[in-house]
Amino acid sequence: MLSLVKRHLMLYFRNRSGVFFSLFGALISFVLYLVFLKQSIKANWATLPDASQLLDNWLIAGTLTITGITTSLTALSQMVKDQEQKIDLDLRLTDIGPVAVRASYLLSAASIAFVMQAIVYLVMTGYFAWTDSLSFSISVLPEVFFIMLLSAILSTAVNALIVGLLHSVDSLSKLASLIGTASGFLVGTYVPLGTLPDFAQLLMKLTPGTYIAALYRQALMTPKLNEVFAKAPAQLDYFEKKMGVKIELTALLTHAQSYLVVLVVLLVSAGVLTIQSLKKRRFA
Repeated sequence: MLSLVKRHLMLYFRNRSGVFFSLFGALISFVLYLVFLKQSIKANWATLPDASQLLDNWLIAGTLTITGITTSLTALSQMVKDQEQKIDLDLRLTDIGPVAVRASYLLSAASIAFVMQAIVYLVMTGYFAWTDSLSFSISVLPEVFFIMLLSAILSTAVNALIVGLLHSVDSLSKLASLIGTASGFLVGTYVPLGTLPDFAQLLMKLTPGTYIAALYRQALMTPKLNEVFAKAPAQLDYFEKKMGVKIELTALLTHAQSYLVVLVVLLVSAGVLTIQSLKKRRFA
């Protein structure tokens, strides 16, 4: 199976235009923030000290989430290509088996999503350290990389459920364009969650990526938020709700509850994928 994973990874990274367009949604959010959004959002929090640094980390969190979604989807397009060209039938003739073949696509997609998130994180933190003097704390790295791993696995699992319904590369490319554009809205990167109407907020709360973005924001922003709002905890809750740092269901979710939501969605997605794989194996 590892040889198949290596094949999928090589095919992805050799396609430079494909790599670029898999990052297109993340690039859009970055450019829109710099050109249009930063000053307007910052104006709403002009009284806060270090507002630029707070908002830079807020953007990094959303962009990393988009990166996980779009790159894993593009990586999974190889599975659709192989099915359309009947290559998957040749792969199944080996002693690996259909379940292992399917698992190789998922493992390679998750690996790609993790690596691309790490690259985007390093690039964005470097850029904002240069332009806004954004401080970089090594202490947050373990949790940030753990969230990257969760994001990669969750995005791959959810995208695999969607990709399993498609049978042509053309249909997938159209869907990828739609998801790449919509993901910035759905994870609250283009517009902060708390500023949207109730229906839009509900739609975002039904999107798994929203909770990944919240975990990123809490990991990256909490130390500075605690410092800025040390004497005004009520204002901290308001800021976290408005900016999607924490998601409100019946109340603002704690850090642990956000992790729990992600794990539940991941387990459900993995269970459905397992059932699908077993059915395919049965009828192969």
